[in-house]
Amino acid sequence: MSILFDNRFVLGYNKSEKSYGKNKGQDIMKNLNYRKIVLLFADVFIIIVSGITLNYALSLTKVISAEASRMLFYYLLINILTCELMMLLFGSYSRIWRYFNIRDYIMCGAGMTVGFLMGYGVLLLINMKPRKVFFVLFYVVATTGVLLFRFLFKSTFLKITRFGQSTQFKRTMIVGAGQAGRMILTEINNAHNDPKNPSANMLPVCLVDDDANKLHRRINGIEVLGVCAEIPRLSEELDIDIIIVAVPSCEEDEKRKILDYCSSTKCDIRVVPYLSELLLGDKDPQLISQAKEIKIEDLLGRKPIEFNRNRIAQFICDKVCMVTGGGGSIGSELVRQIAKYSPKQIIIVDIYENNAYDIQQELRLQYGDDLNFVTLIASVRDYGKMELIFKEYHPQIVFHAAAHKHVPLMETSPEEAVKNNIFGTFNVATLSEFYKADKFVMISTDKAVNPTNVMGATKRACEMIIQYKAQTTTHTEFVTTRFGNVLGSNGSVIPLFRRQIESGAPVTVTHPDIIRYFMTIPEAVSLVLEAGAMAKGGEIFVLDMGAPVKITTLAENLIRMYGKVPYEEVPIVFTGLRPGEKLFEELLMDEEGLKSTANKKIFIGNQISIDADDMLKKLGVLHEYAEANDSKKTVEMLRELVPTFNHKE
Repeated sequence: MSILFDNRFVLGYNKSEKSYGKNKGQDIMKNLNYRKIVLLFADVFIIIVSGITLNYALSLTKVISAEASRMLFYYLLINILTCELMMLLFGSYSRIWRYFNIRDYIMCGAGMTVGFLMGYGVLLLINMKPRKVFFVLFYVVATTGVLLFRFLFKSTFLKITRFGQSTQFKRTMIVGAGQAGRMILTEINNAHNDPKNPSANMLPVCLVDDDANKLHRRINGIEVLGVCAEIPRLSEELDIDIIIVAVPSCEEDEKRKILDYCSSTKCDIRVVPYLSELLLGDKDPQLISQAKEIKIEDLLGRKPIEFNRNRIAQFICDKVCMVTGGGGSIGSELVRQIAKYSPKQIIIVDIYENNAYDIQQELRLQYGDDLNFVTLIASVRDYGKMELIFKEYHPQIVFHAAAHKHVPLMETSPEEAVKNNIFGTFNVATLSEFYKADKFVMISTDKAVNPTNVMGATKRACEMIIQYKAQTTTHTEFVTTRFGNVLGSNGSVIPLFRRQIESGAPVTVTHPDIIRYFMTIPEAVSLVLEAGAMAKGGEIFVLDMGAPVKITTLAENLIRMYGKVPYEEVPIVFTGLRPGEKLFEELLMDEEGLKSTANKKIFIGNQISIDADDMLKKLGVLHEYAEANDSKKTVEMLRELVPTFNHKE
């Protein structure tokens, strides 16, 4: 629909109109004819002025004779007819002016070229051969004028319409020309009748869609201008403010590509959730209100993991649940989710009182007296204190999240990692067995697979302890959950990147090719809960975390989400791999194998047989070295305990 002759696009929208669709076909044809007529007359005028001006200039310089000048009328008439015919055939009048791109300029120039060649041929046939110098110059000047007119008009028009709209209107691009895109256009149109509606300040400018059949079609008067790969170019050319990604049913890889394109712009990005997450009532669902700003987890390239909540509810309901490390990023989310399933009691154990206090106050504010929970300050390294807790509360389900997790810091203090991770786990697991807890769920990490650092090696040792317990216990079911990095956790790179960007410092990445698996904290915790529910004892549950994410790409996207340009406005500095760090993380050891579960995103690694006598003997020696704070011997003994530990000094 012609933008020039439609005041809705210049001043926002005509409030008296009830919908875009009213007399849509007639309006499109009417405006289409207007556009063609205006452009046609503009091109005719440019050709006439070019010919007359050039003829006059060449006559003054005696390049052409007076007799040749008298033939000018025929030269102009024939070239106007041939050029306009070719311009029509080449589609130069079928595009909205402000949407002209390089291809359209090329097609316009091609139409003029073929038109002039045809005109020259016609003149030869009727024996009116023009001077070559005049005809060549005529072609150059006229074609330049026609192209220049389109370029200048497009630039001027965009400025005029932008000024006319004022800053209250946000120029909006909609990604997806399907049903969701149509619904959003209708919502925006209806919102203009209600100034209080948050969508009332949106001005649809274009749609994009990868479906070739939809290209250049119009939906409610808005044209599908290109494919998703053209989002950055179209956003810049059309001065887009907001991009709404309306593809709720697309595949996860496709959605990640789309969000990558969007995040390379400076636009505000809104994402319509997946179909499974949409709130669809009996009335027409409002999609714009459900569209959220893009988050860094949207760039992971997969849907949120779905879990069997009924199974989790049966697992947790009316049980006494203990969470060690309950104030940490994973532990506190465990507490939040457990609280939703009506436990009999929650015991929160943490050595860091500030974190423990925060989750305590959060639960009191949300649940008041409706939730039975206690918050205890204790270290899992203190066997005596932990035994008092077990003796008093008799937890039925134990979630062991307490651990030192920071890789570089554990490299400098390996004995502390051993004391806290290995022997803290041994203490809690032993007490769980002695006091006949029903389930013990330990949280591990992908760094435990073929570890190259002390932290990873201690977590692998913890896995071995849990599998040893699973082989020897008769009541408690011991299980391990293993996953990759958690977005937003205390040890995640995301908070560091955010602090660096907000403070104006360069973003630091250890290596340009480093990759990691990522998941969100709620996903990690849901995995822990469902794994605990389905566990039979001895399993290592592994989450299919999708494609690994390149940390450099993550940093670039986060910088763009702040509206800045990577490497230009915010430098990215590569600092080199830290001690014990590797480029690629693994989620499964070769000898473990892999079995599927009822949840297609969760797999089970087979239990590995543990030589109990050998392991216990080595644990005894390791305990002596760690308690003596002998870092060197502690690492040496850790190598003996964990055969897959490949540690570089």
